[in-house]
Amino acid sequence: METENRNLLIKGAKVFGIELDEKAVDAFDLYLRVLLKWNQRINLTAIRSEKEIIVKHFLDSLSVYPYLPESGSLLDVGSGAGFPGIPLKMVCPYLRMTLIDSVRKKVDFDRHAIRTLGLKEIEALHGRIQDEAVHEQYEEHFDVVISRAFSDLQTFLNLSFPFLKTGGMALAMKGSLKDEEPPLPSEAGRTPYQLKGTHTFFLPFSQFERSILVFEKQ
Repeated sequence: METENRNLLIKGAKVFGIELDEKAVDAFDLYLRVLLKWNQRINLTAIRSEKEIIVKHFLDSLSVYPYLPESGSLLDVGSGAGFPGIPLKMVCPYLRMTLIDSVRKKVDFDRHAIRTLGLKEIEALHGRIQDEAVHEQYEEHFDVVISRAFSDLQTFLNLSFPFLKTGGMALAMKGSLKDEEPPLPSEAGRTPYQLKGTHTFFLPFSQFERSILVFEKQ
């Protein structure tokens, strides 16, 4: 990772309250190099440049850090190339994490990245959260369910509900909400959630508007 990009990562992480030391930056550098290498063979991400990966994947993943608990378990739905789960695990080693994706090659990459980075208490599953076997194993198992993959907020809330403990949080990572009004607490769907907050911001060093919607399972 070029010095300029290392500094971008460090400064961008500080925006979200994260202090990255040299060891942590080296780990992100390793993740970046593994991602770029695998991306030559399989389509993990359309983003190819170091800077764009740092901003649009790494910093975007870290943007939810302020809304995570200080302990517990997290499910990353549709994790793709490990976002946001793997970057979050790198800065939140105390959280137990499960990543799930329906694309086998992406899960293979996630498992390779986890091994290469030496991360503990994190697993990558091949499947969908709609699968009966996944329901049976993980019903009411998680303190947090998170996703960057769902364009339909209501679908994300409905599918996340069975996996959350009572009082658990569903975190929806979205783009601009200008064209999509977030549901009010009474309108959060057929499942009882309370909207705890809507946080809108621009990714550091970019003009990309992002939103994080935080729901609590009642």
